Amino acid sequence: MKAKYFLILISLIISLFIYLFYRTDKTIVNEIVIRLISFDSYLYIKEAVVKFMPLNKLVVFSLPEGLWVFCITLTSRSYYIAIYKWHANCVYIPIIFCVGLEIFQLFHLTNGRFDFLDIGVSFVFWVMAGFVFADRSIKQNIFAGLNSKAVICFATYSIVYLAHVVK
Repeated sequence: MKAKYFLILISLIISLFIYLFYRTDKTIVNEIVIRLISFDSYLYIKEAVVKFMPLNKLVVFSLPEGLWVFCITLTSRSYYIAIYKWHANCVYIPIIFCVGLEIFQLFHLTNGRFDFLDIGVSFVFWVMAGFVFADRSIKQNIFAGLNSKAVICFATYSIVYLAHVVK
């Protein structure tokens, strides 16, 4: 159990690192950091990091989404959503969310650029988190009672907002 949360934390830190230093400074998380340390300081640190550790485009543009899907899959797979007698396994929500976001980008309903590679990388991470790692827990209705694990699950979904590009 603790290993799962360690994997989630490491994945989110790697994604944050990539967003802070390799993506546009117009994302919400970067705007927050800029307001905390100033744009000049942020730019200086960003340039130093990029010069010290250059990354390829796959890592910069597809890995963060894949890691995020990995995190939300790990936190979602213990839950289901009950609507009357119908039960939807929450392990499928992350990949639906990922593909949905890409489709929204394709039709310019949200910021970003549609990319099949993003879907492919996310699919690999989704399979790893949802089906490769063992999950012995009994599935629970996510809305039946709010506990710390459910809060973490909802929080991992909300983190995607920090990657949103501000116009």
